Amino acid sequence: MSTNVKKQNYTPAIVVMFALFFMIAFVTNLAGSMGVVVTNQFGASKALSQLGTLANFIAYACMGIPGGIILKRYGYKFTSRLAVIVGLVGVAIQFASGYVESFGVYVAGAFVAGFSMCLLNICVNPMLNSLGGGGNKGNQLVQFGGACNSIGGTIAPALVGWLVGGSITEATVAKTAPVMIIAMVIFVIAFVVISLTEIPEPHMETAEAKAARKSGAKTKDQHSPLSFRHFVLGAIAIFFYVGIEVGIPNTANVYYSGVEGIGPALAGSFVAAYWFSMLIGRLVGGAIGAKVSSKKMLVSTASVAILFLLGVIFLPQTLVIKGIPVALFLIVACGLCTSVMWGSIFNLAAEGLGKYTAAASGIFMALVCGGGIIPFVQNLIADKVGSIPSYALLVVCLLYLVYYALRGSKNVNKDIPVE
Repeated sequence: MSTNVKKQNYTPAIVVMFALFFMIAFVTNLAGSMGVVVTNQFGASKALSQLGTLANFIAYACMGIPGGIILKRYGYKFTSRLAVIVGLVGVAIQFASGYVESFGVYVAGAFVAGFSMCLLNICVNPMLNSLGGGGNKGNQLVQFGGACNSIGGTIAPALVGWLVGGSITEATVAKTAPVMIIAMVIFVIAFVVISLTEIPEPHMETAEAKAARKSGAKTKDQHSPLSFRHFVLGAIAIFFYVGIEVGIPNTANVYYSGVEGIGPALAGSFVAAYWFSMLIGRLVGGAIGAKVSSKKMLVSTASVAILFLLGVIFLPQTLVIKGIPVALFLIVACGLCTSVMWGSIFNLAAEGLGKYTAAASGIFMALVCGGGIIPFVQNLIADKVGSIPSYALLVVCLLYLVYYALRGSKNVNKDIPVE
């Protein structure tokens, strides 16, 4: 993708986008980490323990395309400020659920927070890609942004596990209140910083286009992002990828929190280690992103992740290192693989879209709902056959990512004008 935006002129904007990347993972992983809490306080099954995550990600399906329209018409600054306000409200509702003792209120809060995460994702990904000039440079900047995302993702489950303690029977929403207060404070700070920062608007609707739209004189474009085969297949890849990224730690957290000798605190620490390994992977990905293609990154990491998950499924849980199942270490190692997949898929799917990039980002975000649907389905399977065998679903999803990188990512629609 080509752009006239010069990265070196917009360092403050890049910093703001990195900060928003942090918030996306912090709030999203808060919903995932709360699975242990709702299992105890509200008596939820393994599948229902993922209902907060499901609600959070279903919001993406509802807001993805409208969010793309908002971004196109009002720009990055307006959209990101709207997102942090909605996020503040969503977390506040979740905070209140612990005191009104209502599972429904908690799920509603997670759903509202999901709207915020969707809007933030719509902003930061195309913005960072544009600031990097697209291609490998754009991939590099997205990978560094992903590293900030991993920091937020690491902190949230570690804090929840630490606050809950060593026994799942002590897990309540009220005990995790400090995490939600931190999230609300960060949202307030983010709103102030965004308001004071100049953010370029390379994809915002021009005054001429706005006037034409309002007058009804604008000619409907015969093409859209869905006209590009590689984008459609990439959107499906994102659906599977986010499900993989979230399903790996969430299912492990619920399962191992109930295993004698492990418990919520240690399980939460290993989930945090998974997200920390994603941080390491994204830092490495950012360092080599300008030299290694997105295609090579996706093929290699998806293939290794398949091997790790096959180890989780087939190695006996009695195979331990200092009392910890080897499978749990393999789950942590999967974070190194999933770390660079988002940026790789996004760049492969967005390459060559030109003027359709903003709308494509909205469609992308709608398909992020896979992060709620796939873990929910995985835990439905877990309720029937067990948590460990349920990882077979994620192996199938990873196989699709290998296919997309090798075959599906080729742009076969270069005849469509994108300027």
